[in-house]
Amino acid sequence: MNRTPVVFIHGTWLHALSWELWAERFASRGFLAFTPDWPGEPLTTEEMRKSAKRLTDVSLDLLTDHYAKIANSFDIAPVIIGHSVGGLIAQHLIGANIGQAAVAIAPAPSPVNDTTLPTPPAGLWHPCHADGGTSSESDPLVSLSSEQFHRLFANTVTEEESARLFDRYVVPTPRRLLADLGCPGSARSPRTVADVGNTDRGPLLLISGQEDLLVPDHATRATYKQYGDSLAVTDLKQFADRAHSLIIDNGWRFVADYVLGWLDGHGLRAHPV
Repeated sequence: MNRTPVVFIHGTWLHALSWELWAERFASRGFLAFTPDWPGEPLTTEEMRKSAKRLTDVSLDLLTDHYAKIANSFDIAPVIIGHSVGGLIAQHLIGANIGQAAVAIAPAPSPVNDTTLPTPPAGLWHPCHADGGTSSESDPLVSLSSEQFHRLFANTVTEEESARLFDRYVVPTPRRLLADLGCPGSARSPRTVADVGNTDRGPLLLISGQEDLLVPDHATRATYKQYGDSLAVTDLKQFADRAHSLIIDNGWRFVADYVLGWLDGHGLRAHPV
């Protein structure tokens, strides 16, 4: 029997391995789960930390085209699930009628007028700036220290859990990609603007963590409002007390099971009729 594929797209500072538990969960429910790497991404976090420079030319255009090709390669249109910049790409793909449904979790925000990446509270390192980070302005890669990851990314879990997540999943991210997403002084990529007007696309679910400092809840709500005039199904789910780490931390299964229930509610099942 044919099964519905699910393509998981990871975001900045995380390796494709970050979807390992989701892939197992969706496979156990009968879906075909795929966690494709970024172009040039090594197979392990350890290898990527040593040889991440092969990712220096990764851009939003490259990632979007890469995942569009993957999503179009299936006989059955896939469900597309993305986190952070992966959530933005998921919106692009469903807006282009690629895939039968999409889930964007804490998605990198599409700009409204002339907005840029959200600014974290005072005292927290900003991803657009090297000062206070572990990278210099000339470094093509931007890294997070374990402490920065806990303060900015995994701020709702214990220091011990954050350290474990950091060791398993966290890798450097390309500065070029951050520039594409709207860092001040950079030429923002046109692909930060998703197609919100397509009325023929499949259902879209936006998810936010209400304690997210990297992509704040208000940014995801602003993205949701951009779809307000569309007749296509667009839903929003907000998770209280959850940070940007909501796909990998101890509460990941609550989010994953909500997504599974949402898909089922829209008739999107592992074994299509």
